[in-house]
Amino acid sequence: MSPFTPVRRTSVSAEVFEQIAAQILDGTLTPGTALPPERVLTETLGVNRQALREALQRLDQLGLVEIRHGEATRVRDYRHDAGLDLLPRLFLRPDGTVDPLVVRSVMEMRAAVGADAAALCAARADPDLVLKLQRLVEELAATGEDDRGALDGRFWDLIVDGSGNICYRLSLNALRQAYRPAEPMVARVLVAEHRAVDDYRAVVTAIAGRDAAGAARAAAALLARGTTAMQTLLAMEEPS
Repeated sequence: MSPFTPVRRTSVSAEVFEQIAAQILDGTLTPGTALPPERVLTETLGVNRQALREALQRLDQLGLVEIRHGEATRVRDYRHDAGLDLLPRLFLRPDGTVDPLVVRSVMEMRAAVGADAAALCAARADPDLVLKLQRLVEELAATGEDDRGALDGRFWDLIVDGSGNICYRLSLNALRQAYRPAEPMVARVLVAEHRAVDDYRAVVTAIAGRDAAGAARAAAALLARGTTAMQTLLAMEEPS
């Protein structure tokens, strides 16, 4: 029996993509598996070849399948072939619950990138950027806790942009997209960070003093608050 079912949505290629992607990510279609020929897939899914090819191209771009002219399209091992664009799809399990291992990975990467970006920012930031950071921290201190999330985002935007590292900039974008499906939970665990105004000041003071090592330590201490809070929350939600 085929694992595929006829498509009924208006966006046909998107539904084909979602159906195949879900089966790759949940392990139904394992790495190396050859997808059925186009003729079989179009008949099984009830779509035309154009919609199927659009979906397969998108899967290929994400690193989920490999398309070879004249050969079968095969499932890739996304852990080896995919990029950060796939991360938002991994954050939630098929049943809609958060995958704790992915959450842990996101928080660990956030902490590592943030600390190193702060160090680079200390080495490369110009006086105008330092002034913007100083003003932002004072605005953070004068703002109620419920409204600090947006300011925190601007704080890290400035630091990552000040690092001059485009890879860190794109990684920050990907991390934010990844935890968007669970934004309320993320906002809840980051409250501890947003309260730590002195930690923000320590980061900015080190950057202003061009103290790269100090900036990295201060940023790591600040970001560790969120990482610890997330680990505590996930531990509480794990089944006993």
